[in-house]
Amino acid sequence: MTFVKTSYNRRSFIKANAIAGSGLMLNFCWFASCQTSIDNEVLNMPKEWFDFNGFLKIGDTGVVTIMSPNPEGGQNVKTSMPMIVAEELDVGWKDVIVEQAPLNTDLYSRQFIGGSQAIRRGWSGLRMAGAAARHMLRQAAALEWDVPIEEVSTDAGILSHLGSGRSSSYGDMAADASTISVPKEVELKELSDFKIIGTSQKNVDGLNIVTGKPLFGIDTHREGMLIAMIAHPPAFGMRLKSIDATKAKGMPGIKDVFMIKALNSDYEKQFFDTCQFPDVAVIVGNTTWEVMNAKKALELKYEPIQAVTETYNRFGTKLQRHIPAGLENTTEHYTQMKAKAAKLGNVRRRDGDPEAAFKRAAKVIERTYTAPFLAHNCMEPMNFFADVKADRAELIGPLQKPEFTEQALSARIGMPVENIDIKMTRLGGGYGRRSYAHWLLEAALISQKMKAPIKLIYSREDDMTGGIYRPAYHVRLRAGLDVDNKLIAFHVNAGGVPESPLAANRFPAGAVDHYLAEDWTIDSNITVGSFRAPRSNFMASSEQSFLDEVAELAGKDPIDFRLELLDRAAKHPVGENNDYDAKRYAGVLELVKEKSGWGSTASNVSRGVSAYFCHNSYSAQVLDLTMEEGRPVVERVCCAVDCGIIINPDAAANLAEGAIVDGIGNALYGELTFENGVPTKTNFDQYRMIRMGEAPKQIDVHFVESEIDPTGMGEPTFPPVFAALANALYQANGERYYDQPYFRDA
Repeated sequence: MTFVKTSYNRRSFIKANAIAGSGLMLNFCWFASCQTSIDNEVLNMPKEWFDFNGFLKIGDTGVVTIMSPNPEGGQNVKTSMPMIVAEELDVGWKDVIVEQAPLNTDLYSRQFIGGSQAIRRGWSGLRMAGAAARHMLRQAAALEWDVPIEEVSTDAGILSHLGSGRSSSYGDMAADASTISVPKEVELKELSDFKIIGTSQKNVDGLNIVTGKPLFGIDTHREGMLIAMIAHPPAFGMRLKSIDATKAKGMPGIKDVFMIKALNSDYEKQFFDTCQFPDVAVIVGNTTWEVMNAKKALELKYEPIQAVTETYNRFGTKLQRHIPAGLENTTEHYTQMKAKAAKLGNVRRRDGDPEAAFKRAAKVIERTYTAPFLAHNCMEPMNFFADVKADRAELIGPLQKPEFTEQALSARIGMPVENIDIKMTRLGGGYGRRSYAHWLLEAALISQKMKAPIKLIYSREDDMTGGIYRPAYHVRLRAGLDVDNKLIAFHVNAGGVPESPLAANRFPAGAVDHYLAEDWTIDSNITVGSFRAPRSNFMASSEQSFLDEVAELAGKDPIDFRLELLDRAAKHPVGENNDYDAKRYAGVLELVKEKSGWGSTASNVSRGVSAYFCHNSYSAQVLDLTMEEGRPVVERVCCAVDCGIIINPDAAANLAEGAIVDGIGNALYGELTFENGVPTKTNFDQYRMIRMGEAPKQIDVHFVESEIDPTGMGEPTFPPVFAALANALYQANGERYYDQPYFRDA
C-alpha cells in the first residue's frame, strides 16, 4: 500500500472537517500534491472555517455529493474528477451525486479549464480527499465496535469487520465519523485494486443534454429580463466614435441604445483580459428579434486607432505588447512573414555547429509551411446573464477562466469581489475562445446602466468578426543528411502574427547533434488567443509533414525513421532541456504501427503517419484515405495515446475522436482572412467547417497501459492529425501540402 502525508496549510489538501446536517462533510483542495506535508495545527470545526477549494459530503443515507469546481465544456471533468474521489472513498458510483460549484476564489484554486491540466493537477488531491474520508469512517467504526482500525474493511459504501460479523453503511457512520480528527497520513489504494478508475462511466450530464434540459448559459431566463446585443467596428484598427440611434430607439420593444467601454484605459490588463473593441454600441430591448432588427437601424461612425504599447500582467510578470495602427491585410501578413523568415531570428536553442554541419551535408532539404488565422466558432454563441444592483452582482454563463475574469469585473464595476456571484454553466464549446470573457464585463455594465437583469447575446457575426483568433503562422525547416542518410543537422525558423509557435526543446531537438531553433514575431492589432493545443497545432503539422519528406529523402520508412531518431534521443540525448520522454514517444509510434497494421493495406488506400508530444502526453496517428472525384475520404484513423492512467476510457476515447474530427476539418478548410482590417468571413455560409459526412468512417483509439499519473487528454490528439492527413494525401496524389487549409476551394 502507498501512504501519503496530508497537509494542513491554507492552500493545501485537508482544510477542515465539519458536521453537515447529520452527515460528514470533508473539505479539501482539488489541486494539492500528495507529497506535501506541513505540520500546522488543524482547527476543530464548525467553530472556524479554513479556506478550501471543494468539498465532499456524505449524507446519512450514504449518498455522496461531490462539488465540481472546474467549468465543464465537454472534456468530461465533471464526471472523471468525482470518479477519482469515489475510488479512494470506496463508494459505489451509483451513490454519487455531482454538482457544479459556483466561482469562489476563497474556496477554490485554479478554477478554470485550459491546457488539459484539470485531471493532471487534480489527481493527487482528489485521491487524498476520498482516502481521508474513508479513513475517518473506518476509524469511527473501529471505535464503535472496539476493534483495531486495521481490521475494518470497506466495499461499495459498506464498513465491515470480518471477525465479529458486524457491518454498517457509510451513512449510518457519517455523524460519528465527523468527530474524528483528520488523519495526518492516509493510505491510498494500489492501482490493481481500482474498481471505478479505468471503467467507463456515463457523462453525469448526458441525459440532461440529450433531453434538452437548460444547462447552458444561453438557456438562462429570469422574470423581467431584458435582451442586449452589441455592435463593434467592422475592421480591426478602427474604434467606435459615435452613434446615431434616432431610428433604432423608436422601434418596437427597444428600451435604450448607448455606448459602453468594457475596459478602462488606465486598467492594467491581466493575461486573459484581451479585448480588441472595448468601445461598443449596445441595444437593449424586450426580445432578441426586436433587438436584432434595431441593431440594423443604427448609424455608427468610426475612427482609426492610435498605435499603443500596453503593459499587461502575465501571472505576476509584467510584459509589453505593441499594438500598431492601420488596417491590415492577409496578403501583407504573408509577405511580412516570408521576409522575417529569411533573416536570423531570436536564437532559442543551439546544439553543436549547425552551420558547419549543413555545409558538409550530402543532402539538404528545406521547406516552408504556413497556416492562417482561425476562428473558434463555438456552437453556443457568446452570451452572459447579469443582474447588477447597487450592492451586489449576480452573473450566470459559460466561461473558461472565471477566477481571472472576476478580478477585471470587480475593477470595472467598482464592486468588491465578495459581493460578486458568478455561476458557471456548461459551455457549448470553448476551445480557448471563452477564456477571454469581455462579454461578461459588457453584460455587467449594461445591467448596471439599465438597473435591470439582462442577457447579452452575440450573433455569430459578432463573434466571428470580433476575435479572438488562432494566430497566423510561418515556419521554415531545414534538414541535412550525411552520405549514410543519417540526420546530422536540423534548423527551425518559426514565427507568426502576432506570436511565435516555437517550442525549441521539443523533438527532434535532443535527437540531432547539430540543431538550431530561432523565432520572431510581427506586431498586429488583430486579437489572438488560445486555440485548441495552442502553437502545437501548427508546429506538429509542419514538423511531422517535414519529417515524412526527410524520411523519403533518406530512403527510410517514415515510422522507422522517427523511431531511429527517438532511439538516439533515449540512449544518447543531445542537450539537457529536452521536454519529452523519448521512450514514451517511441511507445505510441510502436503501438500505432501495430494496431494500424502498418505496411499492409488495400491498394486503393493511402496512409499517412504523424506523432507529437504536447500537454504532457504523447499521441501517434495513422490515417487511411481514398480519393473520390479528387476529394479525400477518410476511411480510418488509428490513434495511440500515452496519457498515463486512464480515468474513464470511453470519455478519453471521445476526447480523442472529437479532436481528430476537429483537426481534419481545420486542416482541410479552416481559414480566416482580412482585407483592410475586415474579416472576409462572417458566418458558416462562408467559413467552411467539416460536415458530418466528411468525418472519418472509423476511429480506433488505443491507450498505452501505464501506471504514470494522468496527464493531458483534451488537446494532445488534435495536433498530429493535420500532418497524418497531409502525408496520406501525398501518398494518394503525389502532392505535398505546405499551406493550410489544404482545400481552399471547397
